[in-house]
Amino acid sequence: MKILAIQNRMGIGDMVIFLPYIEAVAKKYNSQVTLLVKENSKAEHLIKDNKYINEIIILKRDQTKKSFHDGLSGFFQLVSDIKKYQFDKVLIFNSSLRYRLVCRFAGISDIYQYPLFEKENQHIVDAASNLLKNKFNLEIKGDPIINIKDENIQNIRAKFNFDDDSKNILLGIGGSGPTKRIPSKIFIEFMNLCLKNFKCRFFLATGNKNEEINIMNEIVNYHKNICTPLNELSISETLPVIKNCNIAVCNDSSFSHLSAGLGKPTIVLMSDTPLIYGSYSSKMHPIMPDGVEKVTHGTDGKEQINPLKIFEKFQSLVN
Repeated sequence: MKILAIQNRMGIGDMVIFLPYIEAVAKKYNSQVTLLVKENSKAEHLIKDNKYINEIIILKRDQTKKSFHDGLSGFFQLVSDIKKYQFDKVLIFNSSLRYRLVCRFAGISDIYQYPLFEKENQHIVDAASNLLKNKFNLEIKGDPIINIKDENIQNIRAKFNFDDDSKNILLGIGGSGPTKRIPSKIFIEFMNLCLKNFKCRFFLATGNKNEEINIMNEIVNYHKNICTPLNELSISETLPVIKNCNIAVCNDSSFSHLSAGLGKPTIVLMSDTPLIYGSYSSKMHPIMPDGVEKVTHGTDGKEQINPLKIFEKFQSLVN
């Protein structure tokens, strides 16, 4: 049995969210699944030690410029790329007619997909759950899990000298856009509260955009001796660092999804994204901006995140 899963959303978070659904189908048919995903999903880092996923095909489509799989010629190129695998089944985690036709032209007999043309206001978790329940009689209730070899965890533990007497805290200070990047002063105030009550060490996870590095540098300059920047590490190298931490406090960014997927209690600072992205896992504990009842795209509540609320949630989780 050869099974393909098409997950065309951008970003690490979406890839993590769909892992339980892909794994459930692999278990049902006792067959590994091949992924068709965009490169920025970083799927190759997430599934290194996942026994249910065997291969990745990169989907070369871009919203800002014409790419290899765009347009009419890209349609037939994608058909050709998929056809050579001779898949028996495909799960399409979207409502696009394009991907349905691609799979039909590629000769895949069993096509399972969201209802066509229903993308608007589509719930990211409910749509996937309904697909598996209606088409495979599978109910998915577990959290996404990212697997890492124990050897890698222990090697990183030794390399970074993790101390059991300290609270090892991941700070996910990066973010895909400026409205998601909580100001450094809020993280610093939270850190100050922690240090009044606990012995702590902080691991700063971020990308390398100038705005993110500036936030990191401001935090490091304030608490230099207890901060370890992780910006030069790849996702694969960062995962075992997160696994060795006790808890994570993250912007609504890839690091919140990664830390929750690694089983860590994760406080998610919701400033500008629908709440589902910070609450779909039982490991996630969202913090809303002060004065905001419903957070969504355009809320821009990063200045209203209260460091005392973060600390109170942190204290309840570590105790």
